[in-house]
Amino acid sequence: MTQSKSSKQWLKEHFDDVYVKKSQAAGYRSRASFKLLEIQQKDRLIKPGMHVIDLGAAPGGWSQVAADLVGQEGRVIALDILPMDAIAGVQFIQGDFTEQAVYQSLVDALNNEPVDLVISDMAPNMSGMRDIDQSAAIYLAELALELAKTSLKHGASLLVKVFQGSGLEDFQQQLKTSFSTVKVRKPKASRPRSRENYLFANGFRGCS
Repeated sequence: MTQSKSSKQWLKEHFDDVYVKKSQAAGYRSRASFKLLEIQQKDRLIKPGMHVIDLGAAPGGWSQVAADLVGQEGRVIALDILPMDAIAGVQFIQGDFTEQAVYQSLVDALNNEPVDLVISDMAPNMSGMRDIDQSAAIYLAELALELAKTSLKHGASLLVKVFQGSGLEDFQQQLKTSFSTVKVRKPKASRPRSRENYLFANGFRGCS
């Protein structure tokens, strides 16, 4: 099968990418690990002993980082529609958490214990149609927020991927109604041309 010019360019960029090489050398499953590590260095959002939910976890780059940082006294529950190979210290639930059976699996795993942090690197399958893709990305961010509202303890945090564009300001306002502070983060590991940012919302006040 002949590769298109754009796919060849992507492959060359991918394998020349310094963060791809660093992730391979460090044993991480994706370059995304370094996005979380950079945010961690700045904000210290993950601490030993924390209970963390990782949304959109596959292939597991963020879960690897989180499990290492929370240590043996902590806990990481990862969710994704896609399968994910096992990671020590991570409980994985496969499925769409908007479906009742999958959500109930999460509830059962939490065992009525609120968590310290929800992290979400969820992104839609991009169609190339900016308005449609942006709407889908905001929807996923809102889903992460709704799950956070039902699972976070008072004072806890949410880290969620967003994309610059329509609906982002409204979503930031939603965060500000439930959290004390909201910070924008653009890790160096995010490709410069990417519209992705991360919002770190800290100090959960409870459902509004």
